[in-house]
Amino acid sequence: MIDGSISSRTAPTASDAPPKPMSPSERIDAIDVLRGLALFGVLAMNIVTIFRVSIFAQFLPNAEPALLLDRAVAAVLTVAVDFKALALFSLLFGVGLAIQFERLSGNTQRLILLVRRLAVLLAIGLVHLYLIWNGDILVEYALAGFVVLPFLGGPLWLMAGAALLLMGLYVTMPLLPSIVPLPGAAGMAALVADATRAYGTGGFFDVLAFRIREVPAIFPLHVMVFPRTVALFLVGAFAWRSGVLRWASANRRLLFGVATFGILLGGGLSLAAAGKELFGWPSLGRVCFSVERLGAVVLALGYAAAVIAAANFSGGRRLLGWAAPLGRMAFTNYLAQSVICGWIFYGYGLGQFGRLGVTATLAIGIFVYGAQVVFSAWWLRRYRFGPVEWLWRSCMYGVPQPMRATVNLAIMRATIAD
Repeated sequence: MIDGSISSRTAPTASDAPPKPMSPSERIDAIDVLRGLALFGVLAMNIVTIFRVSIFAQFLPNAEPALLLDRAVAAVLTVAVDFKALALFSLLFGVGLAIQFERLSGNTQRLILLVRRLAVLLAIGLVHLYLIWNGDILVEYALAGFVVLPFLGGPLWLMAGAALLLMGLYVTMPLLPSIVPLPGAAGMAALVADATRAYGTGGFFDVLAFRIREVPAIFPLHVMVFPRTVALFLVGAFAWRSGVLRWASANRRLLFGVATFGILLGGGLSLAAAGKELFGWPSLGRVCFSVERLGAVVLALGYAAAVIAAANFSGGRRLLGWAAPLGRMAFTNYLAQSVICGWIFYGYGLGQFGRLGVTATLAIGIFVYGAQVVFSAWWLRRYRFGPVEWLWRSCMYGVPQPMRATVNLAIMRATIAD
């Protein structure tokens, strides 16, 4: 870091210049496009499975929607979106960590800055978890980031090996004894009933009290997916450091190969895992959950490779470029989704919890997402960061970051992709 002893005639070097966030012109378009698209999947699953009804409703018997259209929409979401969107988010967070680690190379305070970045994320996540919505992923991401941090400067083989080991643990966990078991059937039924009363009709403090009581019951779900989160952080960091994403345009053939393999295999595994519900196939028992987990990760990797490859063609950029501003403001948009959905479904707002079907709820989610697409593009024509991104960066670097956009509109449109 630069200090007051440096002469005005001394040009700061890479190691002593004040660190600063990546400017819009340095960003990689395809990564923001993928993040913006993944945000839709996150919203679609959150609004249908957690905001609309209790998170535990899916574990109860006869949880399938009554209407045929709702069953069809739920089936598509389960096979094509469920777990895949969060897997994409995890992958991209790992990419972001690797980029930050690399950009701060040579800075004597690199580790302090990255620890501060994760600590701020943890603080924001805890506020989100308890005051806004207990489906939060930010706390888990911050903790996973602390685990991954020591690997960022290590050899690629160690990063890849740790990712494979953790992914193997994640896939086989359904076959092993539970480390932290979920509530039993009676406990889940009671939680669903209590959630319907508290979230559907309670005021803000009623909702807050129940949310705090519900957090320990949700904790085992985070334990179940934590190895996957860390593994995908490592996969994302590996993809960046190996050059696959850094020089994506030169690796389009590889990316299309991964996309084809991932979508076909991952889609097939996801269909097989849902075979009993969709086609009446014989149940595979616990093996079904392992197949579902593996299929979700493989399919998410296929999605990621397909979008990154497509966004590195001019036609793909024109087709998908609208998602880049949304991806640049993903942190702000993720939190905004929680606030908006809480107002729609909880008793202190419109009180629609437990009252809407899957299709109607997804339609609301599509409308919210469309509004965020328009708002993100409008905002980033005027400002460098989303509001929460600005807060996060300012806290990380210890000084308020310039907020107003300083480039002209033509340059902004040319560099809006990350």
